[in-house]
Amino acid sequence: MTNTDPYAALKIPDYRRFLAMRLMTTLTVQIMSVSVGYYVYELTNDPLMLGFIGLAEALPAIGISLWAGHLADKYNRRNLLVGCISVLLICSMALLVVALGQAQLTTPTLLIFIYGIMFCTGIARGFFSPTNFAFLPQLVERDRLQNAISWNSSTWEVASITGLGIGGLIYGFGGVAAAFGTMSVLCAAALVFMLQISSRPVPVFDRTETALTRIRAGLDFVFSKQVIIASIAMDLFAVFFGGAVALMPVFAKDILKVGPEGAGILRAGMAVGAIAMAIFLAHRPLGKGAGKIMMASVAGFGLCIIAFGLSTNFYLSFAVMVLAGVFDEVSVFIRTALVQFQTPEHMKGRVSSVSTIFITSSNELGAFESGLAARAMGTVPSVVFGGLMTLAVVGITWWRAPKLRDYDFQGAKGSSDDFEDRGTLDGPLAEENTVPK
Repeated sequence: MTNTDPYAALKIPDYRRFLAMRLMTTLTVQIMSVSVGYYVYELTNDPLMLGFIGLAEALPAIGISLWAGHLADKYNRRNLLVGCISVLLICSMALLVVALGQAQLTTPTLLIFIYGIMFCTGIARGFFSPTNFAFLPQLVERDRLQNAISWNSSTWEVASITGLGIGGLIYGFGGVAAAFGTMSVLCAAALVFMLQISSRPVPVFDRTETALTRIRAGLDFVFSKQVIIASIAMDLFAVFFGGAVALMPVFAKDILKVGPEGAGILRAGMAVGAIAMAIFLAHRPLGKGAGKIMMASVAGFGLCIIAFGLSTNFYLSFAVMVLAGVFDEVSVFIRTALVQFQTPEHMKGRVSSVSTIFITSSNELGAFESGLAARAMGTVPSVVFGGLMTLAVVGITWWRAPKLRDYDFQGAKGSSDDFEDRGTLDGPLAEENTVPK
């Protein structure tokens, strides 16, 4: 029976260190996102340049993810995470050096350095996501896994949204060097926490298999499970089209006229909603009707994006961002738990690598799409269009993915090792919903 203590996973010392590392690295990445974005926009005053930041991160992350997932299922996951955080720390410090020396550099040279550093960050993040996903279940007993997923998802969401708000506030009140310096300190702390976690054994695997065979097996698994591929695809397109956050500097400066301080407050609005929902989910994990709740949450997020795009009132925009944070937290929690429950231990790295391509990188690709759409359509029309497309994605998923629509954590049968289903998004399936027992 699953442990019902809401703090069960937090009683494990290594898991607490893991959560602290997760908090610090996510804050680092999100502060980097908002501060680099506003810095580049101040240098160029061009929303398309914001899109190129996302592209510089997404391309290496996509290119390396499948290989990274293969390595995460083959080598010591703790050591791989130490390497990822070390690279992220070097990138943070490099951005700080660039900011401190900006007076001696021309704008084109600054942009070259910034995009180059973000490219390296993308490589580190391409390795980090699948390894982090695969390492989590090695830290807790199976009966505490659901609780561990709840806290991990909540920590990521809270840090993700809070980091954006903190980044905007630090940038607005302290400047770009202060923001990059904060990133470096947080990343160094994450490395310290990671080094304190004990190594875990490498999962058993067939050493006669080639890397290509193992990567193909991971892809086959993901595409054979409708609930996994449908949840990933829905989040992919929802984030891709609903990337209004990437244009926050434009809204703050040109539409709402509140500057970087206002941008930080708006991003903090999402944090308020996410934190409130995260606390609720940590104590009352979702179970019955999880698939329908996930779809409704993504639809709610799309409506918030539309409302934000149309708003010209700062207080209304803040309220909409609070609600968007609530919906986003629910969606992230359900998807994370669903994929973790459905994936056997020896494939977690490879399955998560596919998720990294379709989900994690969709944030950066969505930022590029938002910048491109803003250039072509105008800022407000592009955001409204993105929200409408998000609603369309939910509607298509509801129609074509009945297994995800009807997914229910409560009363599910089987285990994560039962993966006989070969159904597609629109075909009949033999799959059983699975939750660890």
